[in-house]
Amino acid sequence: MGSLTRDPAFVATTFGVIDFETTTPAGHPAQPIEVAVLALRHEQENGWIEAGRFTSLIRPPAFAPVTSADTAQNGLRPAQFTTAPEPAEVFGALDRRFTAGTRYLLVAQHAATEAGVIRHQREHCPRLARIDFLDTIPLAKRLVPGLENYRLDTLLDHFAIPSPAERHRAHADVDVTAQVFLRLIDAADREGGFPDLAALVKVAGRTARANLPTQEHLFDL
Repeated sequence: MGSLTRDPAFVATTFGVIDFETTTPAGHPAQPIEVAVLALRHEQENGWIEAGRFTSLIRPPAFAPVTSADTAQNGLRPAQFTTAPEPAEVFGALDRRFTAGTRYLLVAQHAATEAGVIRHQREHCPRLARIDFLDTIPLAKRLVPGLENYRLDTLLDHFAIPSPAERHRAHADVDVTAQVFLRLIDAADREGGFPDLAALVKVAGRTARANLPTQEHLFDL
């Protein structure tokens, strides 16, 4: 492997691949109905290891019910949410998984979507709301130039990663996003243009809005 995965800052970082499924009510921001996180860490001797998982349905508010269009997209049905936990409970439980003193970066396909959801739930997850992102899209554009687009399905096809049976469920999308991320890190390590984590962040990093000195824009896209 190259210098990227030998960089002490890279090795010290836990990467939390995250995905939300949402409803999109008119006049309101997207409301989360499912979340999944897969935590990954790279060890010098063992390579990539799974450091933890979290997944949960989230009960949507009355103004943002699960619709037939949502069901067509991800297979989730309104009846599945009658006993689902409220957002405060889910985001609070997720927030407690991120321990003080550990360096984290969140990883997402089109990070603005996940960051926006977290931003609107920040009162329930103050620690999570301050974790910066790596976005797989700009990283893929740098490392795999010339694709027709950089949607997740396109990247799965490029890397010959099978599309999961439950594509558009959070747990399934997190698993394949993680596979894409690992392929991109492998390519970055071999390319030689990414000597350390700072170089990776320069290309694909997205600062959490809570960490910005002003709050006019979530990302500098």
